[in-house]
Amino acid sequence: MFQIGDLVVHPMHGAGIIDDVVTEKIAGSTKEYYVFKMPVGGLILKIPVDSCHSVGIRSIISPAEAEAFFAGIPSLEVESNTNWSKRYQENLTRLKSGNLNEVARVVKGLMRRESRRGLSTGERKLLHSAKQIIISEIVLVEGGVYQDVEARLDRAVMQKLPVSQ
Repeated sequence: MFQIGDLVVHPMHGAGIIDDVVTEKIAGSTKEYYVFKMPVGGLILKIPVDSCHSVGIRSIISPAEAEAFFAGIPSLEVESNTNWSKRYQENLTRLKSGNLNEVARVVKGLMRRESRRGLSTGERKLLHSAKQIIISEIVLVEGGVYQDVEARLDRAVMQKLPVSQ
């Protein structure tokens, strides 16, 4: 169980803080909810305490894990399905996993595709969401500035991208 003040990650929204734990009665049923607040963007969610693990809520990584994450991005393998709908579903599944390396695969694959062919509107939104998830966590881990972390992520992803001609 998380406590007020814990830094956690929601797989589809990114990192934030447990701001409160509230009890509410909805449809005749009383449940406890974590009040999840994201410092970047100000999003506030109420997540049922009893289903937070099935949703994929987890504690943020450590600073050492963040360094290892950035060091590993250039060597991440990225496969890209040529079928748009299958590629989109695969990327969405990776995002929902909550695993930072899987989210980084989405960013790397979509940035590679963008440099070669451009992205559809849906894929552009997916790329933005994937970057937000990573950046929000690293900002909380390292206490950095959003734009600096985004630039660092872009550099790490682009290290092994081929130059388009």
